[in-house]
Amino acid sequence: MTNNITPSPIALVPSLEGAWQDVNGSFERFCLVAGIGAMEQMLGEDAQHLIGPRHSRGRARVGHRWGATQGKIGFHGGKVVVRRPRVRSCDGREIHLPSWKAAKAEDWLGRWAMNLMLINVSTRNLKRAVRLPAGNLPTIAGDGTSKSAASRRFVALSAARLAAWTSSDLSQLDLLVIQIDGLHLGDDLVLVAALGIDGEGNKHPLGLIEGATENAAVVQALLDNLIERGLDPMVCRLFIVDGAKALTKAIRGTFGRHTPIQRCQVHKARNVIERLPKPLHSSVRKALRQAWELEDADKAERLLRNLARRIEPEARSAAASILEGLDEILTVNRLGLPAKLKRSLACTNAIENMMGTIRRVCRNVKRWRNATMALRWTAAGMLEAAKGFRRLKAHKQLPALRAALAAHHAKYRATRPVAPSTQAA
Repeated sequence: MTNNITPSPIALVPSLEGAWQDVNGSFERFCLVAGIGAMEQMLGEDAQHLIGPRHSRGRARVGHRWGATQGKIGFHGGKVVVRRPRVRSCDGREIHLPSWKAAKAEDWLGRWAMNLMLINVSTRNLKRAVRLPAGNLPTIAGDGTSKSAASRRFVALSAARLAAWTSSDLSQLDLLVIQIDGLHLGDDLVLVAALGIDGEGNKHPLGLIEGATENAAVVQALLDNLIERGLDPMVCRLFIVDGAKALTKAIRGTFGRHTPIQRCQVHKARNVIERLPKPLHSSVRKALRQAWELEDADKAERLLRNLARRIEPEARSAAASILEGLDEILTVNRLGLPAKLKRSLACTNAIENMMGTIRRVCRNVKRWRNATMALRWTAAGMLEAAKGFRRLKAHKQLPALRAALAAHHAKYRATRPVAPSTQAA
């Protein structure tokens, strides 16, 4: 006996039958009409589940039908009109249909608009971006695809995400490394951001704050916010900065003067090379790299001092730049980290990569109206960058960093001077 494997015909509601007949003309229109038909069918089933079939009787009913109305829900191509039944309880209150409530809460159009704006689609081109060129979908007034509607949705969603992110709990993150850097958006607008790396090598955007300049007060406010959200100031961590003195001052004032701080070696090399005559570029760059790759921090320091002494007659400012902050340049060397991990933690590449994503996301913004707007856009860019974060290349060697930080903390805690006790005469 043979089995009949021919699929049985599907019973379609009238709107779906019309959509299926129109599929050859426009597949996008077919999907839209079919979706509206399916949605209307679900709403009818919700009403029947709540109050039973039409003209039914019985004491178990919780309400009765109250005609029908039209409402709009958003999808990726705009807002569409959906006819839905109305249901009222026995005491006259409106009963919300579960399918309609869920469809409105999804906010498909708002999330679609925000996603397009994060990939640099302007609000003027949103209507063109959400519709296929030959999709045969008519543009109607109030469909939610105008530039003003897209802007309002982006403001609302980005503000909600900023509020949720800046109030999130940090106490559960096992952070070993924190990188801090500033982003200049205007002549008098600077945003300072923090990025954390946990014990598994995963990266986390931690916080963001605005200020007029990248000064110690702004950085201190950022650190205070991190502590309020659960960052334990008593845990020893490695901080990586680009060399701004305001960052170092605020970090040491908050976490202790012996907190290990690594200045970015890439920034340092760039600052030194820019102050040198061109014939010296290659030799000085080679000497800097050789010193930074040494395992012995004292030997590396002697090599850098000799380099500064050698080039001082020809480039006095470059020699001074080599000696400035010398102890913080060799922090990863003094911790005795493995070579691969030392290379990964000797620079601010992780947070610089995030800053690059922020600049790409914000490049369509021509004028920053206020600091709130800058915070919303920058936070949206940081969360967008987090979607593409990869684990630290040397994440398997992070236990060595944890052990080095514990030894560093124990060393300075044991050598902390104790105030002499006063004895009565």
